[in-house]
Amino acid sequence: MSTSLLTERYVHEVVRRLPADQREDIAEELRTTIADTVEGRNPADPRAAEREVLSELGDPVRYAARYTDRPLALIGPDLYPTYFRLLVTLLCTVLPAITFGLVTLDVLDGKDLGPALGGGVATLFTLGCEIIAVLTVVFAVTERVRHRKGVVDAASWTPDDLPEVRQPEKAGVGAIASAVWDALLFGLIIWQHTAKPYRADGERFQVLDPELWSGWVWPMLAGLAGLVVVQVARVAARGWTVPLAIGNAVSQALFTLSLAWVLHQKALFNPDFLAHTKDLWSSSDQAYSGAALIVLAIGVSGVFKGFRSARG
Repeated sequence: MSTSLLTERYVHEVVRRLPADQREDIAEELRTTIADTVEGRNPADPRAAEREVLSELGDPVRYAARYTDRPLALIGPDLYPTYFRLLVTLLCTVLPAITFGLVTLDVLDGKDLGPALGGGVATLFTLGCEIIAVLTVVFAVTERVRHRKGVVDAASWTPDDLPEVRQPEKAGVGAIASAVWDALLFGLIIWQHTAKPYRADGERFQVLDPELWSGWVWPMLAGLAGLVVVQVARVAARGWTVPLAIGNAVSQALFTLSLAWVLHQKALFNPDFLAHTKDLWSSSDQAYSGAALIVLAIGVSGVFKGFRSARG
């Protein structure tokens, strides 16, 4: 059965909100329903009839709720899709951007990275709660005002509101590359510990501080191992899923936060190694803090990309 791109965009927006084991059957059922409805009208312009049918089906967020056990009752079926989309956008874009910006400003103003990160975590939590609370109150009040005035918003959604369908990853190339990179980094950390590759004055040294093996190297290795597992599972699942995005976030947090803290403490490299390479390692405190911020930015970007892809 042939379906148009517009129908496919609508179907995609519906099924991506459903459990994975239901998506294929419901997608086929929905395509058949749309095609049969359009054909049953014997339209002179099939494209116009298709748009009319999709408009009658309504917002795909509301349509998807028919297949789940979670009714759209928090705000109301008319406003809930807009509320949900705006909330996700604010929490996934505005909140991380503000938090990272405040942490960066604190570090540039001379504040130590540890207290700056602590303030960033506090900002992330408090501002996130405020965004949820304020947005919920605004939409709840709007819902009640509309209800009193008898406003009906059923026709506010149109097929023009459908987003473009993002193309799926090709053969998991990105996932495979990420898994290989993380596995190589994992192996490199262990290799430099066992092989002691740097030689000077007849002695062999580890590049990284041996004291890390008494503490911080373990969460870093656990995070890297978790990232490899997530990427392999991502290949098997042919893309991101919400559980994989959560696993990615946990693994990124283990590796990124541990590495950022070690950089902040200037405890990444072996002091004996640095003593023999003074000309190469004259980094200032600001440079170490800057490196930690770069590590954090990369980690946040990876977490955001995982959740964004998991949503569809």
